[in-house]
Amino acid sequence: MTQAILVAQPLGGGFASPAFDAAHAFRAAIRAMARPGTIERTEGAAPPAPMSRAMGAVLLTLCDPDTPIHLAGAHDTPPLRGWITFHTGAPLVEAAQADFAFGTWDSLQPVTAYRVGTPQYPNRSTTLVVDVENLQAKGARLTGPGIKETAWLNLPETKAFQANRKLFPLGLDCFFTAGDQLAALPRTTHVREAD
Repeated sequence: MTQAILVAQPLGGGFASPAFDAAHAFRAAIRAMARPGTIERTEGAAPPAPMSRAMGAVLLTLCDPDTPIHLAGAHDTPPLRGWITFHTGAPLVEAAQADFAFGTWDSLQPVTAYRVGTPQYPNRSTTLVVDVENLQAKGARLTGPGIKETAWLNLPETKAFQANRKLFPLGLDCFFTAGDQLAALPRTTHVREAD
């Protein structure tokens, strides 16, 4: 009995109310991507460390057995691999084959390792999901589709996102997660250093 409990513990932490929690997380992710710089909240996921709750919610909502994912750096652990396999069935792959990649900004480098799509299929690119220490509406200046005038977000850097924007319509889309918060930066967003 004790052994069964020990085996089951890493597999907990999925959505308590799958239909409700997944719908809530999906709406939060869509709102964040549609309004770059907006900070949303998610609930319901409790993945193994070091993955944040918001990152876990994004993974549970957007990944399934047909979604190859990459775990980078400290996020590539046996407990997280087991948790992902149990809850989503998503195959774990190298960076160049991933639809989604999860980790910290430093561990996800170099971003040139990920797919940016092709002229015929720009949607065949990788979405980076980046765990950060915190999310704040300050720092880099954001403009573009989905932003009324200007938004701000404390990005881990600006140059990589400026280079990514130049690839449009190709490029990477990004989610940033911290605790139960998430924000997004689609490839359409113009990024400038704070004034």
